[in-house]
Amino acid sequence: MVKQTISSAVKDAIEGDLSLQDALQRGYGNVSAIARLIAPQVERSIGGTVNMESLITSVKRIRGDYQPPQTQISKIIAESIVNVRTDVAKVSVEKTKRTLEVVRRLLSTYQEEFLQVSESISAITLIVDQRMLDIVIQHFREDDILEKEPNLAAIIMHSPEEIIRTPGCAVAFYNQVSRRHVNIEDTISCYTDTIIVVRMPEISRAFTALTDLIADARKH
Repeated sequence: MVKQTISSAVKDAIEGDLSLQDALQRGYGNVSAIARLIAPQVERSIGGTVNMESLITSVKRIRGDYQPPQTQISKIIAESIVNVRTDVAKVSVEKTKRTLEVVRRLLSTYQEEFLQVSESISAITLIVDQRMLDIVIQHFREDDILEKEPNLAAIIMHSPEEIIRTPGCAVAFYNQVSRRHVNIEDTISCYTDTIIVVRMPEISRAFTALTDLIADARKH
């Protein structure tokens, strides 16, 4: 196992903890307290004892990476509009030549329905209206289906076209939801839309988190 430097170990520790990122970004985190909190993890990563002053210095340096969104990101967030679609479901199937063809037929047949598709190396995920769940499943073999999850909601952020060329916008949306301790079940980015799928019981917290983010961006 390759041992890390103190600075890289500190970066990994903070990047793995959204609450610490929020504390640094908003400026309410005590640097010394954060250093003490992450010290055990940093020592495991570097394979030895860490000097507390060095650790505090590394936290201070990395603090600059967690500043409030830049002007362009804030502008895009401020101009975004949030919509919610409740009662959706998620189906993930194994990616094969046959299932790809099934998905193409579904997209062609149900053009007017809410049907979002994302594709990875080994799987295809479909986000659909829950009333269509049984219809969609019938098109696949039982052993094709990797996961089936009903009772979800889709939050759709429609942003200006600049979001395509501006890094950091989608992360701002995701971080805001995660900071409310809401698990993101799935996400899809399509042109200027960012879709975040969460469980129905968590939709209120997720929606409030995003509307608060937009409202705050509009103040500046």
